[in-house]
Amino acid sequence: MDNINQRETISVNVGGVNIGSSHPIVIQSMTNTVTSNIEATTTQIKELADAGSELVRITVNDATAAEAVPEVIKRLRDAGYNTPIVGDFHYNGHILLAKYKETAQLLAKYRINPGNVGKGSKHDDNFATMLKVAIEHDKPVRIGVNWGSIDQELLSGFMEENAKLANPKEVRAVLLDTMVKSAELSCEYAHKIGVPKDKIIVSLKMSEIQDVIKVNERFAKLNDYVMHLGLTEAGTGVKGIASSAAALAILLQQGIGNTIRVSLTPEPGIPRSREVEVCTNLLQS
Repeated sequence: MDNINQRETISVNVGGVNIGSSHPIVIQSMTNTVTSNIEATTTQIKELADAGSELVRITVNDATAAEAVPEVIKRLRDAGYNTPIVGDFHYNGHILLAKYKETAQLLAKYRINPGNVGKGSKHDDNFATMLKVAIEHDKPVRIGVNWGSIDQELLSGFMEENAKLANPKEVRAVLLDTMVKSAELSCEYAHKIGVPKDKIIVSLKMSEIQDVIKVNERFAKLNDYVMHLGLTEAGTGVKGIASSAAALAILLQQGIGNTIRVSLTPEPGIPRSREVEVCTNLLQS
């Protein structure tokens, strides 16, 4: 896909890796180890980096994981690996990032899911806390909207408005509307808090091929944010590879997408680096 012209975007620097239309599409991956298992996590990050992953994301879901991050990164750097490490946060990210300042400083980017940062007034407070930590440490964030954890209050509002229409949309169509709006509102809120556009990457992930294509096409037309592509719950083996390739190839051919990940369900005997190999082959096809 060397001849593809990416839609024009700004550039975001993630730990020294530039992402955006002025740069090649970036491959990233994610560990499936328990992050507090420092040896296993470090080993798998090396495997992914050796396979060609330019960014590696790790789960930071509790205090033990947050405490392990500095040692994981130290071991990587001591071994000569400069791969930027991204923190994946859910539910308690506002607590962990505020408490573990060394971890917040060492991570290259924070992945934030606006659907699970809290409910009601807590949603904005918790989201703001994470964004302010990103500003403090000069870190980019990925606003990752996922259909499986969509903001239920926003979805309910869209459903209520839809029910009042003379010709209501199908439920699936309302979900797609909510996905796009959640990404828009989250970006607007990040700007309100003080996060500049060149510190924001956006992803909209769904499990159905046509759905993920539609929401990303719609969002891409509205702005020039850097976009991360991926199909959630793609599955195992050939099915997972085929589904991800089908969705990503269509978007990439339209110039949509600046960084990609293929998420495959783990299989016995199959190395984690398989997801990186799929990305590499997709971009070279």
